[in-house]
Parts: sequence; C-alpha cells; structure tokens
Amino acid sequence: MLHTSPLALLASAASLEIPFIGDWSSSPLYLGAAVLGGAVLSLQTLLLLFGGDGGDGELDSDHGSDAFGFLSIRAVASFFTFFGLMGLYGKDAGWGAGLTAGAATGAGAAMMVLVAWLFSLHRNLSQEGTLDPSQAVGKPAKVYLRIPAERSGRGKITVALQGRTAEFPAVTSGPELASGSEARVVRQLDENLFEVEAAS
Repeated sequence: MLHTSPLALLASAASLEIPFIGDWSSSPLYLGAAVLGGAVLSLQTLLLLFGGDGGDGELDSDHGSDAFGFLSIRAVASFFTFFGLMGLYGKDAGWGAGLTAGAATGAGAAMMVLVAWLFSLHRNLSQEGTLDPSQAVGKPAKVYLRIPAERSGRGKITVALQGRTAEFPAVTSGPELASGSEARVVRQLDENLFEVEAAS
C-alpha cells in the first residue's frame, strides 16, 4: 500500500489546474484577483466621492443573518484584492506554490474580516445616532411656532433629544401656546407629531 505524506498531498493540490482558471499557483490568477477586487473597491470609492452610497449591498438576501456582513461587496472585494496582492508578492519572492496560496488566502481572509468588522462598527454607530422621536414623550419643550388651542391647528416645538435639539410639529388640547413659551410633551400621535401642554 502506498503512503503519501500530508505535505506531498498539499503540494499536489497546489499544482492542480482548475478549468477556466488554470494553474492555482499562477501569477495571472493572482493578478486577475487583485485587478478585479481593486476595480470594485475603486468604483465604490468614486461612487462615495461623487454622492453615491457605494452600493455596498449584501450578497445574502437575509441582511440580518450575518452580524459582521462577511458577504458585503466591500468585504468580498477586499478578499480578492489582498489575495491577489499577497499571491503576487509570494510569487515574486520565490515562495513555493503551497506557501504562496496559503499566504494569499490568509491575507485575503484577514482583510475581509477586518473590512466587514469596520463597516459593521460604522453601521452600529450610525444606528445609535439615529434620532428616536418616541423618547421626546415626557420631556420639556419650547414652542417654536404658535400652537393653536384645542387641536385647531399645528405649531412646532423644539426638544433636547439624544444630545441635540430636534424640531417637531405639535398640537395641544388646551389653550393656545404662544411662541417661546415652555411646554411638556404629553404623547406621540404619529411618527413625528406630538401633543403638548403648557408647562406647570
């Protein structure tokens, strides 16, 4: 019975040719990956600079199932970019095919995780900074535009909310509230409309 060492198997696998790709350890494979990933990242950067959102959708249809967004376009593009760059470096340095492939895969995976984590952190910070109007209920407010009596019309109030001053339309069931007067938010009537009363 023939016995093949694990190192021999790895070397054999690294030299396999894959249809439509060619030699796994070839420079064109790494060059193509680097160019493809770099092109996608460059395009997203240009979209962001010129007012787009970068188009960083997730490849998985269930956006909430992947906490770190590993399948985001940026993360996948980062994998290909650094997979290719590390592969080209390994080839140029004269590394063996197996070592080059392993280093390229490791570099790509590490960058994919890093990019996914950074954008997940950014997304969480953005969500934390999103104003939650419901938190205005019970807070003191200042009448910005006169509020007519007995819900006969709308005015506007300003409320200190989540470290900033927010402005909302408001009504009152009581007497008219003049501009500049102090009020208290009683309840939220819809997404951005509140009922207020004169501050006691």
